[in-house]
Amino acid sequence: MQLRYSFRLYPNTAQRTALAQAFGCARVVFNDAVRAREDARKAGAAFPTAGELSKKLITRAKQTVERCWLGEVSAVVLQQALRDAEAAYRNFFASLNGARKGTRVGAPRFKSRKDHRQSIRFTANARWSITGSGQLNLPKIGAVKVKWSRTLPTPPSSVTVIKDAAGRYFASFVIDTDPDADATAMPDSDQMVGIDLGLTHFAVLSDGRVIDSPRFLRRAEKKLKKAQRDLSRKQKGSKNREKARLKVARAHAQVTDARHEFHHQLSTKLIRENQAIAVEDLAVRALTRTRLAKSVHDAGWAQFVAMLEYKAVRYGRTLVKIGRFEPTSQTCSACGVKDGPKPLHIREWTCPACGTVHDRDHNAAKNVKTAAGLAVAACRAQVRPGLVLAQRDEAGSHGFSPEPRAA
Repeated sequence: MQLRYSFRLYPNTAQRTALAQAFGCARVVFNDAVRAREDARKAGAAFPTAGELSKKLITRAKQTVERCWLGEVSAVVLQQALRDAEAAYRNFFASLNGARKGTRVGAPRFKSRKDHRQSIRFTANARWSITGSGQLNLPKIGAVKVKWSRTLPTPPSSVTVIKDAAGRYFASFVIDTDPDADATAMPDSDQMVGIDLGLTHFAVLSDGRVIDSPRFLRRAEKKLKKAQRDLSRKQKGSKNREKARLKVARAHAQVTDARHEFHHQLSTKLIRENQAIAVEDLAVRALTRTRLAKSVHDAGWAQFVAMLEYKAVRYGRTLVKIGRFEPTSQTCSACGVKDGPKPLHIREWTCPACGTVHDRDHNAAKNVKTAAGLAVAACRAQVRPGLVLAQRDEAGSHGFSPEPRAA
């Protein structure tokens, strides 16, 4: 499988200028591609192909006075901007006809020079490299200092240079993982755990462990409030307002990074300890439209489950998602009696049938584990077809006396 490894970049002043120029050229080519498509649509003509756009918007544009500065950046950056526009239209049309799952994707829009996030991509034919001293050598930009927090497991196939809203630069490498190395990275385990995600506690496990919710956003609200208030008092368009905006963006970036690190550490720990993990398929999008929206966003359930999902695939573990309508909080995990719905303020309850006293979240985690075990058992219980003779009209069976084999 393919993964992204991101590392912090520290370009100098000249390199920042070159990167800003590359960001701008890529943005112009992307916008020109979108404009060419829109003009063709309004005229009722066929959409121009990628080859036609490349000749018109890059090769010929470099020879004009208005676009001659496109030749000052790497041609691969401009070609990848066209590829991004093509991918945006493919995703849009696939979303229209239902071929693309998930949220409906809108039509590509023009990029603005005021966008706080900018990116460019270099593929292998751009001849970028990692120097012996650990710097990232980019064409027409130079050797940029990189903060290597870990080693790349395999040689990367491409690198994307990103500038985020907080003014930080990152290098994002795409690598193909080694399946054999991934198979031996995690120890063998026969354990299975059920997880009940919540807001009072981030997660309660079926084995009784409770993972407290760090509440990164709630803890940083005072600092964010002050930074946002200072920003609102600055005059629009002034340098002081830009400085205040960077302070707000950096404060939000600290919250996001802390939450991301917490999710990574917890998901890796659960994947390492258990062969199978069961979670509820929560309706996160619906919950973000309620009064609990800020707390739900602060917890980041969807990001955590997504990490569990791709790590389970990578390391050969099993992730089972239980339906959101499964009555995990209404069913006694000891005897299986369904006691009906309970308000959120009820954290403990006693089963009327067997008298067992349950913690609401721990009982739900046990039921999640039980439901996942039944689902896995049902999948394994499918009867395999018996041994049958190969049919005469099968390819390769003519003129032979077939022996019994598995169909």
